Amino acid sequence: MNFLPSWVVFALGSAFFAALTALFGKLGVAGINSNMATFIRTIVILIVTAGILFWRTEWQKPNSISPYSWLFLVLSGIATGLSWLCYYRALQLGPVSKVAPIDKLSVAIAIVLGIVFVGEQLTWPVALGGALIVAGSVIIIVF
Repeated sequence: MNFLPSWVVFALGSAFFAALTALFGKLGVAGINSNMATFIRTIVILIVTAGILFWRTEWQKPNSISPYSWLFLVLSGIATGLSWLCYYRALQLGPVSKVAPIDKLSVAIAIVLGIVFVGEQLTWPVALGGALIVAGSVIIIVF
């Protein structure tokens, strides 16, 4: 019996692996330049993702992907890279117990961006959850 939609299962998996990313990243940036650490991480992600595409036979010809998708995937890649560079530098300078939760302000920012640019509707549960994330981050930063 399936109690949760598949997107919730994947979102929980994302949260779990993001927590491991914070822990392993904190341990990994000790004694190494944070930009080099991000480079190594990126190579590993490239290899793992290529392996999954190969294993599941999901390769696509680049010209079968629309220019619209290319544009936004490239922009997403740039944003991801900049996020990772900032994240690893923050982990190098601060405690993982503070860096990781502050990084999750991205959730509240994504809610606002979804409303403004994608036309998503703001519901009370989403607004409350976003506000609690912001409040938690403020408490972590101030205290």
